[in-house]
Amino acid sequence: MSPPIEITVIGCGGIGGHLVRHLCHYLHAERRPAHLTLVDGDLFEESNRSRMRFASLDNKAVAMARELALAFGEVVTIEPVPEYVTSENAGSLVRDGHVVFLAVDNHATRRVVGEAVERLRDVVLLSGGNDGVEPEAGRHGTYGNVQIVRRTDGVWRTSSLARHHPEIAEAPPAMPGAPGCAQLAAAGSPQLLFTNLAVASAMLNAFHGILEDRVDYEEVYLDIARNRVTPVQRDTPG
Repeated sequence: MSPPIEITVIGCGGIGGHLVRHLCHYLHAERRPAHLTLVDGDLFEESNRSRMRFASLDNKAVAMARELALAFGEVVTIEPVPEYVTSENAGSLVRDGHVVFLAVDNHATRRVVGEAVERLRDVVLLSGGNDGVEPEAGRHGTYGNVQIVRRTDGVWRTSSLARHHPEIAEAPPAMPGAPGCAQLAAAGSPQLLFTNLAVASAMLNAFHGILEDRVDYEEVYLDIARNRVTPVQRDTPG
């Protein structure tokens, strides 16, 4: 039997909550052993139910781990880490040999995780979000993107997370208590269930493509209002 895949999911909210359920379902159905670490310092709240499903008002990582272990624990071991990612703990959470799903709603955390990846030799990072604005129409809520970041033997195989995204490169240091989904929605950046599902699906599509060695792109832009998915390849890694 092959060794378990080491997978870390950072963010178990609107996107990550959908992603991790289907990820566990796939791994269980394919009988692919995996160790899954769920990282989130936030709590589920009643207001979250419009865009995600959860069994208890608890820390998101803890509640998800408890629920998924009952259904998929025969193949997938699940470890909750009820913490926010910061520059102090990123190195212990993002490690060599891991596949990292980054499903957070702020650029500060993306920057910290991206910088942690830069220090590793072998890692796959799949980052998805729906907090952007559709560049042509300026619409909120229906637009998202997924980035694929890969390093092998200390060499970039793709662009880094921040190379083509100055909003990540210039973000302030990540801090616990950064604006979450509810605060973003109140500020005018609504979190839409269908967009969350589309971004989670695109992240899982990329994961499957990597397992099959069939990925020829490094970013995907989505707009559910137009039912449009646009893959992007870039020439210069790093």
